[in-house]
Amino acid sequence: MGAAPRTPGWYAERTPGAPAIIMGTSGETVTYAQLDDRSTRLARALRARGFAEGDTIAVLMENNRAYLEITWAAQRSGLRYTAVNSHLKPSEVQYVLDDSGATALFSSAAMAGVIADLDLSVIGTLVCADGALDGFESYDGVLASAGPGPLGGEREGREMLYSSGTTGRPKGVRKQLPGTAFGDPKSAPVIVADGIIRSAGDGIVYLSPAPLYHSAPLVFSMSLHRTGATVVVMEKFDPELCLRIIEKYRVTYAQFVPTMFTRMLRLPGAERAKYDLSSLKTVTHGAAPCPVDIKKQMMDWWGPILHEYYAGTEDIGNTHIGPEEWLAHPGSVGRPQSECHIISPNGSELPPRSPGLIYFAGGRPFEYHNDPEKTASVVNDQGWRTLGDIGYLDEDGYLYLTDRQAHMIISGGVNIYPAEAENVLAGHPAVADVAVIGVPDAEMGEAVKAVVQPVSPRDADSDLKGELLAYCRERLSAYKCPRSVDFTDSLPREPNGKLYKRLLRERYWAGHGGSLVI
Repeated sequence: MGAAPRTPGWYAERTPGAPAIIMGTSGETVTYAQLDDRSTRLARALRARGFAEGDTIAVLMENNRAYLEITWAAQRSGLRYTAVNSHLKPSEVQYVLDDSGATALFSSAAMAGVIADLDLSVIGTLVCADGALDGFESYDGVLASAGPGPLGGEREGREMLYSSGTTGRPKGVRKQLPGTAFGDPKSAPVIVADGIIRSAGDGIVYLSPAPLYHSAPLVFSMSLHRTGATVVVMEKFDPELCLRIIEKYRVTYAQFVPTMFTRMLRLPGAERAKYDLSSLKTVTHGAAPCPVDIKKQMMDWWGPILHEYYAGTEDIGNTHIGPEEWLAHPGSVGRPQSECHIISPNGSELPPRSPGLIYFAGGRPFEYHNDPEKTASVVNDQGWRTLGDIGYLDEDGYLYLTDRQAHMIISGGVNIYPAEAENVLAGHPAVADVAVIGVPDAEMGEAVKAVVQPVSPRDADSDLKGELLAYCRERLSAYKCPRSVDFTDSLPREPNGKLYKRLLRERYWAGHGGSLVI
């Protein structure tokens, strides 16, 4: 299999009836023959409308059958494709569409409320892939108009995705187009796919439980299509449904974020025990640091099959750690796969176990679209680049994440990284979700506060507050622990696990004017 061209079309010729996509809830299935045919038809239709290598299309819709057909059409056409967060407000969507320069938009009837408030006058091609939208062409009609047959002159495209805007306005990560023929083993998308494939094995049934507008779900799903894998896409994550889908489709490989682990662990024991998960061979997680207690509980449940990685959409550096390594280095995200440096605020390199800004040397070129100042800001005078994360290396070269630079709390002149307290509190059985932030304090500048979503709302009382504060102080130095706890029904968290701390801080900093960092 390793010598096969890395395109879905290779499998469409040899195993045409094999399932390429299965929608987890509905069971709707797209075979490899259908995926290749539909993506080729759409690519031909776009070419007929004047789309050429380097042009940009946008996709704004929920997880559905057509999503990966559309992105594959762009991928084989040399186009850039921007998957837009379907949870954004109309003004936020408008910004991404305008900034990306997209000249085609693919959407669905589920997005009608957002679409109604957009100015789409400069986007010449509007296609509704599921249902109907005023002013949009039918997806099936566009495919029918293109006709069957090979495309010819296919070129590798590239995703251009926007950050989730958890600390400010989203930024488009613009990578170089490969400039190669579709499936060329030297192209960056194929190299990325080969890296993913090595950890997954053959005969893969892959579960993607997160929204496809995020980098990892989209890139992993498409990379695994280059191996003939079946990609099972959950329309929306639900913890018990996820277990049912793993059992039903005999999933062998899955990718999660830590909040999904927490939600599955909080299911009653009887619900967790009734599903056969023995088909799982490899589970990957990333996107956010995983609390040590949560990962240990998952290992106890699923066995030593959890692999963790640290990377960013920018592709400037990454790490990986397998289950046995992690048990020897709990809390680590693994050894950097390229040269890694921990840098102090004054620019000097730090020794082991000293937290600082994480920089990587090498990596692929990219820029933040239409933002040269932001692009320049992540590069130091050595040419190393950073994702803005704080962490440290241990004596064995394993990397540990401390927090985001923008999330750091400065209380009485002391730097406090809230992820430490978050990871501790996440392990308390009464906590469904938690965020730790800095709030205004007249004496200290900022005070550390925990905002907690309890498993049971009826437990949200002063007794639980005291219990959580004591729980944290038993496990961390006092200065790192929250001074107070507030309860909430839910936290403003992305489906991929990323937390909008900016929105939380705004609740507490409104009217204080000072050190609110967005």
